Amino acid sequence: MSNDIKRIRVGTGYDVHPFIENRDLIIGGEKFDYIYGLAGHSDADVLIHAIIDSILGAANLGDIGLLFPDSDIKYKNISSINLLKNVNKILIEKNIEILNIDSIIICEEPKIAGYVNNMKMNISDALNGFPVDRIGIKGKTTERLGFAGRGEGIAASAVSLLYL
Repeated sequence: MSNDIKRIRVGTGYDVHPFIENRDLIIGGEKFDYIYGLAGHSDADVLIHAIIDSILGAANLGDIGLLFPDSDIKYKNISSINLLKNVNKILIEKNIEILNIDSIIICEEPKIAGYVNNMKMNISDALNGFPVDRIGIKGKTTERLGFAGRGEGIAASAVSLLYL
């Protein structure tokens, strides 16, 4: 087995937030035109949280709650894109390279197709120009099953491949 293969690591991330009234819906750093937002300590960006956890998992650096605890007031309502920028700084310091990111947003509504390109650009910008063609974002429904299917919230899952 080559040394390069030994240095490649995969990480997974998952996040879920319930809908709440009177809050903007932010997914992938993009403000959606939707009647509900997501409840959470930060901006509750379910996609970025899943991506951060997938990156941290692959790099063996803990998880989003360890780095940005919801008990710390400085993270109250913070943009999750800023959290991703902070994670990117850590990767640069440790000479860790992201090879690709793939993700799924799980909800019945809102439809995400019209927002995907902007979300990819937001993630790319947060990661210092990471290539957009190495960022995957897909929307999936649950065929009206479970909490997402009942319209109670949104979940996201992400996988990241890193070179350490």
